[in-house]
Amino acid sequence: MKKTCAILAATTMTVAPAWAENLSVVGSWSSLPLHQQYEAPFWSETLPVASDGKLTVELTTHNQMSLGLGDIYPLLGQGVYDVAMTVADYAVADAPELEGLDVPLLALTADEARAMVDAARPMISDIYRDRFNSHVLAIAPYPPQVVFCNHAVSNLDDLKGLKIRASGRMTAKLLEALGAEGVNVSFSEVPGALQNGVVDCAVTGAGSGYSAGWWEVSTHLLPIPLGGWDSVVTAMNMDKWNSLDSATQSLISTQIKAEFEDAAWADAQGALVSDIACLTGNGDCAGETRSMTLVEVSDADFKTARDILTSEVLPDWAERAGGDWARRWNDSVGKVVGVTIN
Repeated sequence: MKKTCAILAATTMTVAPAWAENLSVVGSWSSLPLHQQYEAPFWSETLPVASDGKLTVELTTHNQMSLGLGDIYPLLGQGVYDVAMTVADYAVADAPELEGLDVPLLALTADEARAMVDAARPMISDIYRDRFNSHVLAIAPYPPQVVFCNHAVSNLDDLKGLKIRASGRMTAKLLEALGAEGVNVSFSEVPGALQNGVVDCAVTGAGSGYSAGWWEVSTHLLPIPLGGWDSVVTAMNMDKWNSLDSATQSLISTQIKAEFEDAAWADAQGALVSDIACLTGNGDCAGETRSMTLVEVSDADFKTARDILTSEVLPDWAERAGGDWARRWNDSVGKVVGVTIN
């Protein structure tokens, strides 16, 4: 704990004047576009300026602090820092009901994914309050979680028998039902795992894989969202939130929705198209193109995966989550996507 606090203090970007409210903020992966294009500018520039200097920010990221991914929200709840953001799936060991936020294959576009997130938000707010003593400020997307393979594949059936790094628990269950072997490998270790044959394929966002150089150790790309959209939840320690006056709470809520959350969602669909183009050379790419083989997923493949999701994966989650979470999901997200967990 002392080491964590010391590292955070060492990353201080500004010294808060006595009259200012200073926020210690831990962002998501520093190398990925969500942090570079949206998180860092919002916390470092947009919010302090909008508050006329009354809010100052000490910003670092969880990978810069070498935090365990499962520790990020529990430490937030303990007040080690004021604000944290990372992939919700990293917290499902402590909150299995949280898996209902980001279900694979139900959203094929950014608009559909945003509708799912908006429907789930009341549930997510309750989960973070009760499990992590935190107030949800925003939910933003990584790109859809697609499949990178260092192995020749032409359809979903070719995944049978392969070792695949999943991006979340539901994705791992789905892959296993498809006949693959789910392997637990952290994001930063995936390139080495692909190169050395520890895994044959790995699931992550197209843009994340592009930024992290997965194209150097992968040959085939399956652009089917087997890992959902990897929603990133930004939350503030509840005690800190309650200590702020209503005007400051309103300012933070308004600014983070307009300048961070809405902006990230608005860019999500275009980013997906560009990222796939950059990885495969098929289409217009804003950067350097690579030469992965683009595998077109057939309607039959999609139907097979969707049937497994609804018949096996979602019922399994409902049992593990327990309580009335399946009913709450059916009444919110389920109505938006036209799926009911029986």
